[in-house]
Amino acid sequence: MLEIRALQAEDHAAWAALYAGYAGFYGVEQTDAMRATVWGWLMDPAHGTEGLVAVLDGVVVGITHYRAFARPLSASVGGFLDDLFVGPLARGSGAAEALIAGVADVGRKRGWTLIRWITAEDNYRARGLYDRVAEKAKWVTYDIKL
Repeated sequence: MLEIRALQAEDHAAWAALYAGYAGFYGVEQTDAMRATVWGWLMDPAHGTEGLVAVLDGVVVGITHYRAFARPLSASVGGFLDDLFVGPLARGSGAAEALIAGVADVGRKRGWTLIRWITAEDNYRARGLYDRVAEKAKWVTYDIKL
């Protein structure tokens, strides 16, 4: 049985393994100290970043992080889905779609006007899901590294 719930302190080890897998998937170097920083954010109610986990038959198999963001042009608040990862053995289980739906449920309860996220252009498997559950935005993303 698949359950989506808020991330809890006792999920730390499973979360850390999945988050390291997420970084590895994207080829991003991530240290234990970096994961500790993000975990601290997730456990701090005063910080804006929150998390959900997908639990399949009692095992945490997926994670997502999200936060509110201001949408000045529409004078509204949206939700930004920062990270989404399901462990390789649980892919195809519906966990990723359920995590997205979980963030959308949070957004509805909070009065957000949309959920937005980005992904790598070559993340074809995930994009197949995203194309089914969301509308591809027309916006192009740019970064200035500081």
